[in-house]
Amino acid sequence: QVQLVEFGGGSVQAGGSMRLSCIASGAFTRNAIGWFRQTPGKEREFRAAILWTDETTTYAPSVRGRFTISRDSAWNTVYLQMNNLQVEDTADYYCAAGWALSQSPGAYNYWGRGTQVTVSS
Repeated sequence: QVQLVEFGGGSVQAGGSMRLSCIASGAFTRNAIGWFRQTPGKEREFRAAILWTDETTTYAPSVRGRFTISRDSAWNTVYLQMNNLQVEDTADYYCAAGWALSQSPGAYNYWGRGTQVTVSS
């Protein structure tokens, strides 16, 4: 079992930055941890993921160069640093744990409850 809790959402103006945190507990050290976003009426959309073991990362094309995913093993935390945020980045953001580094939500078995990010113009 893996438990995930997200922190760090809130409101920011376009062009600003925000860092999300995902604190993991349980048997997660062989997992990939990913960040997804979801807006009302839409499917969850991949943003970035990191493999806990060797920190290999993958990003959605729309966030590459703006978002950075990283992990801190001392705090069992995965971060999503989001820079140059745009209004269209507004969504609920979820972290998830899966067995492989993947951009598909279906590859992730455990999910946090999400944190809301609002970007205003």
